[in-house]
Amino acid sequence: MNDTIIYIIIGLVAISLGYLFRQLQLNALHKREGEKAERIIAEAKETAREVEVEAKNTSIQIRETAEDEIKRRRQDLSNEDDRLQRRRSEIDSQVDRLEKREQTLNKRQSTLDRKSNEVDDKQGEVLERLQQISTMTNDEAREVLLKEVEKEARSDMARIMRQIEAEAREDGEERARRLISLAIQRVASEHVSEITTSRVTLPSDEMKGRIIGRNGRNIRSFEQAAGVDVIVDDTPETVTISCFDPVRREIAKRTLQKLVNDGRIHPASIEKTLKKEGREVDKVMLEAGEQAVFDAGVPTLHREVIKVLGRLKFRTSYGQNQLDHAVETSKIASVIAAELGADVELAKMGGLLHDIGKAMDHDLEGTHAGIGGEFVARYGVPKKVVNAIESHHHEVEQETIEAVIVESADAISGARPGARRESIDQYIKRVKSLEEIANSFKGVNESFALQAGREVRIIVRPDDLDDLETTRLARDVAKQIEETMQYPGQIKVTVVRETRSIDYAK
Repeated sequence: MNDTIIYIIIGLVAISLGYLFRQLQLNALHKREGEKAERIIAEAKETAREVEVEAKNTSIQIRETAEDEIKRRRQDLSNEDDRLQRRRSEIDSQVDRLEKREQTLNKRQSTLDRKSNEVDDKQGEVLERLQQISTMTNDEAREVLLKEVEKEARSDMARIMRQIEAEAREDGEERARRLISLAIQRVASEHVSEITTSRVTLPSDEMKGRIIGRNGRNIRSFEQAAGVDVIVDDTPETVTISCFDPVRREIAKRTLQKLVNDGRIHPASIEKTLKKEGREVDKVMLEAGEQAVFDAGVPTLHREVIKVLGRLKFRTSYGQNQLDHAVETSKIASVIAAELGADVELAKMGGLLHDIGKAMDHDLEGTHAGIGGEFVARYGVPKKVVNAIESHHHEVEQETIEAVIVESADAISGARPGARRESIDQYIKRVKSLEEIANSFKGVNESFALQAGREVRIIVRPDDLDDLETTRLARDVAKQIEETMQYPGQIKVTVVRETRSIDYAK
């Protein structure tokens, strides 16, 4: 029995242990399943979290893309709106222009209609006149008609010319300073005929023999030493000295006068007197140059420049002394420069030195403008002045307004009445040429050359030309003079048309 109880107890214990073991297994299984479930839940949460983040990023990206697209669309719409606005403005402007053009065309059409009516009326009158003249042939009638049409066309042309001139005079002062520097230019002709002789008066014709000497010894020595030609001709009590160099000619003239006064003429005295007079002439040239610089108000010049400038005292052009011409040009240039607001000092210096090359052009090759510019450049003269000297005959390009002023002042000085002298034959020829040109035009009654040929006054027949045609005649005569004649400065053409109506009160 006790064994049975033991067995029963053992069985109960075994059963309890089995139950406990089973419970432990179940608990371990539940725990593993719980952990697995938690792990799955955690993984699911993580996956959900990643999906949520990805969804958020995707949504943000989609939103940004959408916003960019909206901005682009808005910008496109704005650009399109601007383009439409510009297009609308352009269309409005075109409409305005078309309206103005239409108005202009309407006015022109009205003018054309009026002109057409006038032409028709005029043509009707002409045809009526032609019909009245039954004796006129077809060719004669055609000629009369063409003359009437030509007269009408010339009248219109003259009226248009006057209108254009009136419009040109109405330009404002904005362009005046630039235009005046061009308007005052004068194109002076380059003179090739210079005075190359000097005359020495003798006490008697016997002195000619002493000047010549035995077998021509004295005159050959004189010509060789002085570098001149001595002309002994039939002119009573006069000997002529010929030379292109005015300084050598002046020295030779002074020397011959001293020898004649002294009476002792032989090779030794000739050489001695030439050297002495050469020094005297050098002194005279220096003094003349200094006086010219003082008169012109240009003090800052090198002594060599002043000395060479003084050589112009013995140089003339058409009777005009070149040194006086240089001083006068300098003063005129200073006045013009002051009026235009240019550099007065540069203009004065350029005017004074513009012809300095003429003092050396017999010794050097080239034009006097180029020689003068190259010479003064060696002695520190400003480049603008050098350009004014070199360009006053347009041999180089004018770079400054002062160069234009110097050219204009040069022409004004040479063209003023009385500045230059012509021979009587040349003067008469020029005056006759002016009158012949004026008289060659239709409708001219008579013409007169005035002011030493610087003005031609034309009197026309009032029945042949009207007031408008006189304007065309003045322009045609001036153009003909420009094309056929050479002259310094300018020539004024004046056309006079006079009509008188006379009646009597009874």
